[in-house]
Amino acid sequence: MSKPTMLLTGATGVLGRAFIEELAADHHLIALRHRTAVDDPRVEELAGSLTDEHLGLGAQGFRDLARRTDVVLHSAARTGWASTREQLFAANVTGTEHMLALARQADVPFHFVSTAFVARPQSEEKREIGPAAYVDSKVAAEQVVRDSGQPVVIVRPSVVSGHSKTGEISSFQGLHKVISSVILGTVPVLPAGPESPIDTVPQDVVAEAVGRLVRRGTTSGEFWLTAGRQSLTLGECVEQALLAAERYGMPPEHPPRLMPTEALDRLILPLMEDSMPRVLRQQFRGFVELMMLFQVASTMESSFAELGMADAVSHDRLVEAFARASDFWITSKMPEREAVA
Repeated sequence: MSKPTMLLTGATGVLGRAFIEELAADHHLIALRHRTAVDDPRVEELAGSLTDEHLGLGAQGFRDLARRTDVVLHSAARTGWASTREQLFAANVTGTEHMLALARQADVPFHFVSTAFVARPQSEEKREIGPAAYVDSKVAAEQVVRDSGQPVVIVRPSVVSGHSKTGEISSFQGLHKVISSVILGTVPVLPAGPESPIDTVPQDVVAEAVGRLVRRGTTSGEFWLTAGRQSLTLGECVEQALLAAERYGMPPEHPPRLMPTEALDRLILPLMEDSMPRVLRQQFRGFVELMMLFQVASTMESSFAELGMADAVSHDRLVEAFARASDFWITSKMPEREAVA
C-alpha cells in the first residue's frame, strides 16, 4: 500500500524537523522550502516561495503539486523579531492564503500550525516589529484559515523546547535566551515573579500530537498543544538552569532576581535611562519584551488529554525536559565542559 503524500512547509525549522521525524515513516513527505535545503533523504524537496501566488512553482507546477498532495501541514512562518509588520504579514498571512489555495485545488485537509501566543490579550496598538507584530500576524492568519470554508485543523503549540529525552534542538530559540541568561548571569533581573507560569512543551511531544491528528484523519477543530495546568513556573525554570550550571561546574556568581513586571517598570527601567549605555538598554528591553511574550496571566487550555497524551506533559516530565534543554545548551555552546561527578 502506497504512503499518503503530505505537503509540508517549514521543514527546516525546529518543529519542521520534528515533524519529519514523526511522519516520515508512514508518509511521502514533500517539503516546500525557500532558501535552506532540508537535506534529508526521507524528504522530497521543492524550492519555492509562500508569498508567490503559485508558491514559486509556476501555474503548471502548482497544479501538478496539488494533484500529488493528500494532506497539507503548513508550519512555515516568519518569526524574526526584527522583521517588519509588512514582512510578517506577507509570509504568515498571504503565505497561508496561498497554501489554502493549493489545499482547495487538491481538495485535501489543511493542518495549520499557529501559536499559543494568540491567547495573550491583544493590544489596540499595532506594533511594527517584534513579538507583538508576529502574534498579530498569526491571529490574522488564523482568521484566514477559519474563514476559508475548507476542512481545516488549527494547532497552537506553546513555547517549544528541545527533545524531551535529550534536550536536542536544531536551532536555539527564545527560551534558550532565558536559559543562557541564567547560566551565564548576564541579566540581573527577570521580569516576572517566581510563580509566573512559563508554558513550554518539548518539540517531539508537539510533533506526536500533530501526527495523531493526521493519522486519525481529523479534518476540523482547534487544539491547544500546551502544558496548561502542568506548566513550570519561572522559579522552576531558573532552578533547573542553575542546577544544570552546577552539574557542569559553572554556577553563576550572581543568579538573576525575579521581579514582577510592574515593579520592574516602576523601579528598574527608569534607572536604566541614565545608568546604562543605549545599546545595552535596548538589548535589555528586547529581552523583557521576549519574556513578556512567554508569560501567560493564568494557565492555558490544553488538548493533550483529549489526544490521549496527558502523561507526556505531566509536570515531572516537563521539569525533566527543561533540565535536558539546559544541559544541551551548555554542551552545545561549551563542548569542553563535562558534567561534574
